Amino acid sequence: MTTLMRESRLTEIPFVDLRAQSRALHDEYEGALWPVIDRAAFSLGPELAEFEEAFAAFCECGYCVGVSSGTDAIKLALLATGVGPGDEVIVPVNTFIATAEAVSHLGAKPVFVDVLADTASIDPQAIAGAAGDATKAVVPVHLFGQPADVEALQSVADERGLVVVEDACQAHGARYQGKRVGSLGSAAAFSFYPGKNLGALGDGGAVTTNVLETDERLRLLRNHGQADKHTHAVIGYCDRLHNLQAALLTAKLRHLDMWNAARRAAARRYDELLADVEGVTPIACRADAEPVYHLYVVQVDDRDRVRDELGEAGVQTGIHYPVPLHLQPAYAHLGHGRGDFPVAEALAGRILSLPMFPEITLKQQERVVATLTKAVARR
Repeated sequence: MTTLMRESRLTEIPFVDLRAQSRALHDEYEGALWPVIDRAAFSLGPELAEFEEAFAAFCECGYCVGVSSGTDAIKLALLATGVGPGDEVIVPVNTFIATAEAVSHLGAKPVFVDVLADTASIDPQAIAGAAGDATKAVVPVHLFGQPADVEALQSVADERGLVVVEDACQAHGARYQGKRVGSLGSAAAFSFYPGKNLGALGDGGAVTTNVLETDERLRLLRNHGQADKHTHAVIGYCDRLHNLQAALLTAKLRHLDMWNAARRAAARRYDELLADVEGVTPIACRADAEPVYHLYVVQVDDRDRVRDELGEAGVQTGIHYPVPLHLQPAYAHLGHGRGDFPVAEALAGRILSLPMFPEITLKQQERVVATLTKAVARR
């Protein structure tokens, strides 16, 4: 092993640093978790109710229902707003498979649309052309923590009579035209996977809504359709967010605005450091939005080589996402091929996610950018 390789490993810059957050809040975590453990009451308890109330207030909407994962949050949000077998749901192809997977779990069909080249987010103009008689809903994804253009797509949805269910799994706390994501559609899905801006001890999720009937149906669906102890009003699921997760999330929620502000500050530093770097194009941010930068994503040529060079220099990166949904083997039965969604396909070969977490330092970012600058210069 060379000296350079040893030094790179010793000074590696992580893509996400979950340990830094845990170390800083160790005592708060213990204070949140031990009361639940001492009571040995782990499901549907006061900790869950407290978190649901707090997260609804954070999202500036009426109701929140904690569930078992972000995927289940999308599934239950769609089901509670009327999507079922045989329906169609419009989904962007540049997203994690869970967005479409949740549609498929309901016996509905995901209908794919392309994205915008600058923001990598769903193209509102594509929705009208994709909607048919069986289309019931559209799922805008607030990708990378950047809100989608909800006003534009809501206009199309209203014309077509479509339900709008937000996939806010990467966007806890983001704002669009002054309003929090999670309050913009008929319902919204959040993920609390550990690497999210608000992360749990494992999988976890929530659905937010301003509609009382939707809230009531969600509470039935997540708990075996149970209206009371021995009465099951509908066929439901075992999709509960447990009390340990809820207690931890409540403790972390108190810090989320501060963490999101730190992410925005880090994004501004990246913007400034990359401003004069030829060959690097950051994903654009909407002027009417306040993103939370779950990810900081750039476009580069020869992405895989560039990423390899960053890795060799001790800079961890990610790709979100290298294969658009229409080219995934799981959705081959829909009959799409390469060239059907050219914007997403072009992005898939160029996008690179740089290290981003609230605790990232200026020195770390300067090293990331210096390494990236050298890599893109070697074309």
